[in-house]
Amino acid sequence: MAKRLGTTIKRLRTARGLTLIALAKRLRIDRAHLSRIETGKIDPSDALLRKLSRCLGGDQEELSTLCGRLPKDVQAIINDRPRLSISYLRRLSAISHSNLLCDSSSNGNGLGFRKYKVIDLFSGAGGFTRGLVDTGRFEPVFANDFNMWAVNTYNYNFGEHCVPGDINNLLNCSTEFPNADVVVGGPPCQGFSLLNKKRKGDPRKQLWQAYMEVVRRVQPLAFVMENVPELLASEEYQEIRRLAGEMGYLIDAAILNAADYGVPQRRRRAIIMATKFVKPKLPPATHFNPKKVGDPFNKGLLPWESVKRAIGDLPWPMGIEARVGAVEPPMDLHFGRTPRESSVQRYKCIPEGGNRFDLQKKRPDLTPGCWIRKESGGTDLFGRLWWERPAFTIRTEFFKPEKGRYLHPSQHRPITHREAARLQSFPDDFIFQGSKIEIARQIGNAVAPLLAHRIGESLVATLDTLVESAEAALSVA
Repeated sequence: MAKRLGTTIKRLRTARGLTLIALAKRLRIDRAHLSRIETGKIDPSDALLRKLSRCLGGDQEELSTLCGRLPKDVQAIINDRPRLSISYLRRLSAISHSNLLCDSSSNGNGLGFRKYKVIDLFSGAGGFTRGLVDTGRFEPVFANDFNMWAVNTYNYNFGEHCVPGDINNLLNCSTEFPNADVVVGGPPCQGFSLLNKKRKGDPRKQLWQAYMEVVRRVQPLAFVMENVPELLASEEYQEIRRLAGEMGYLIDAAILNAADYGVPQRRRRAIIMATKFVKPKLPPATHFNPKKVGDPFNKGLLPWESVKRAIGDLPWPMGIEARVGAVEPPMDLHFGRTPRESSVQRYKCIPEGGNRFDLQKKRPDLTPGCWIRKESGGTDLFGRLWWERPAFTIRTEFFKPEKGRYLHPSQHRPITHREAARLQSFPDDFIFQGSKIEIARQIGNAVAPLLAHRIGESLVATLDTLVESAEAALSVA
């Protein structure tokens, strides 16, 4: 089994043009260790297997199976009905007349399913891509972002195909975009945000045009655009619908709350999903607000994820700097700050779920004058999170309590970069690049990977139907 896994890894590595040394460097392991894996002398750990699947574009479950580790749910099925499972697999193998396992170089995921190629625009660190890749049905082939540190993060986690620079410059230079089945991305949303007091005439409101121009050139089967909720009430959205219709796309759009899809954060985003020939369906909720009445358990829903489940296992932060590459996750991003004593005294005035008004009641002498004069609104400013609820929207300055509800539920400090990444649903093995300010920007600007995962699952169902119908029509013809 180990030898077969090694052969597959070597084939995937060669197909991506990576040398043994280059891949070992990306995985942060010794070249000799990787060589022993490729020659079948040893099996990789589960953590290393995950890294290999992401770096090489292979399917993690396929690679796990090749080294004798079946997915837990599959193993449970076999354990429950071993004879029936074996009989079924033998019949399936006889029908296919071929091995059931394949790699992404044959455009499959091991189960005979097609892998859809993805272009990620305004990609940031790659939260959208990470969610899609984790479904096992998508393969990133091109990405673009203006921020070089975000590009470095993307390329570290997904391979060297994220191009830095202004997307308008890429379009003006007649950049050749690769063929792709799906285009995703979130044009910068500050132009639409209610937080932007000068949003009228903001040039960032027009970057959707560049996005749609890429769609026009690539002609994918589908595209997904993510943005702030205000987009759906704008004139720009109507223009997006018009252009999409002219290109033959049908649209489904709505405001989704990330907490309804298992993200431990209340984050409302506008999602526009468009596919050719058939109307897509946005994903149904998987979680519910336990405060709402009714019996959602009958619908198979789970209660919202909590801050405690996301970050409750983390120890006290260490140091005041990021240590990516120096220590293992999660501690590489689990560092604190050096607040003034007056700031610590302010923190101590805020109970779990409290905010700036609690500070004003207990210590008006420590309360900024502008807060005292502002007698209403801003209930999340200097707020403390609840353990048993999701976080509120994680923005780019989550390390500043005066910017929102970012105080730890019980410790007298703001949340750390690692905690913010987890509340955005980034797994610990996702590696960020750059300074702590740049990493914070990448975390706050990202599409929550788990929300992207749910969107990807729904998109796959539509795309599979579309492809199957096309293949059936061709076979008849």
